[in-house]
Amino acid sequence: MKFYCFPKADGIDTLELREAPTPKPGRGQILVRMKAASLNYRDLNVAAGRAARGTLPPNLVPLSDGAGEVVEIGPDVTRVKPGDRVAGLFMQNWLGGEIEAFHADSSRGGAIDGVLAEYVVFDQDGVVTLPEHLSYEEGATLPCAGVTAWNALYAGRPLRAGETVLILGTGGVSIFALQLARAAGARVIATSSSDAKLAQAAALGATDGINYRAFPEWQIKVQELTNGRGVDHVVEVGGAGTLARSVEAARIGGQVHLIGVLTGGEINPTPILRRNIQLRGIYVGSRQMFDAMNQSIALNGIRPVIDRVFAFEDAKDAYRHLKGQTHVGKVVIRIG
Repeated sequence: MKFYCFPKADGIDTLELREAPTPKPGRGQILVRMKAASLNYRDLNVAAGRAARGTLPPNLVPLSDGAGEVVEIGPDVTRVKPGDRVAGLFMQNWLGGEIEAFHADSSRGGAIDGVLAEYVVFDQDGVVTLPEHLSYEEGATLPCAGVTAWNALYAGRPLRAGETVLILGTGGVSIFALQLARAAGARVIATSSSDAKLAQAAALGATDGINYRAFPEWQIKVQELTNGRGVDHVVEVGGAGTLARSVEAARIGGQVHLIGVLTGGEINPTPILRRNIQLRGIYVGSRQMFDAMNQSIALNGIRPVIDRVFAFEDAKDAYRHLKGQTHVGKVVIRIG
C-alpha cells in the first residue's frame, strides 16, 4: 500500500510518499480502505514539527480525519462488518464522558499515526458509521471540524432555537457551526475579511455578515445587530488576539467556545468576570458526540461544505491550499 509520512516534520515539502505491506487487523481491530482524508489547521502545525504535547513520533503518518470502507475484520469484532462505510475518531479512545489526559495520547495524526494512507487499521471502537447520504469525501470532513462544532454548540449549555451564534471566519469548524446552528433554528452572524466569503456564508444560511477589515471593532457591530444584547454563543477560532472582542460580542452570561490558536496576544480576565461569560475550551469531542452529530446531519440532510478536493498524489498541494487561507469549508484529499 502507499502512505504519506513525515520522516522529520520540517515543513510541507518534507512530506514523503512511501510504500509498505498492507497491514492485517488483529483481535478487535478492523482494516479500512481509506477513500478520503481532510485537513485541519492542526495539520499545518504538525507539518512544521510543532506538536501540541511533547514531540512528534518519527515517520508520522499525518491527518486525523478520514473515511473509508471496512474491508476486513479481526476476531471478536461486532460493531462493524466488511462493506460498512466509516470515519475514524480524532481521539481513538475517547468514547464518551468527560475528556481525560490519556485520551489525547490516542489522537490520530499527532500522537499516533493518522489516515493519509491507502489502508489503516482501527480498533473497532475507534470508528463511527457514516450518514447514508454523505460521500466519502464529505464523511472525511467530520471527525475534527464537525465534532468540534457540535461540542461547542451542544456539550455545554446546549444551543436552543431562536438563539444567536457568532462564527469567526469561514473555515471548517465555523462553517459546520453555521450549518448545525441553522438546522437548530438559530440565527448566525458571520465575520470574514472577504465579502465573497460572507456571500457564501449567507448562501448557507448566515443571517448577517461583518467584514472585519471594514469594521475592525466588529464586536460593536455585533451588539448593534442584536439590539445591544449580544450573542448567546461565540465559536471563537482566533485565539487570544480576538478573544477580547468575542467576549464583548457575547451577551451577559453567554458562552464563548475557545477553539483556535490562530492569533497571539494576552487575555484580560476582567471583562469575562464582569460579563459573567462562560469560557469553554474545546478539544474536538467524543464518539458519543460524533454519533449524536451524525444523527442530526442525517435527519436534516446536512452536507459538509468542501472547498476543493485534491488527488492523493497532490497531497502537498492540499496543504499549501489550506495554508493560503482562501478556502471556505474543508480541504479534502481523495485516496485511491
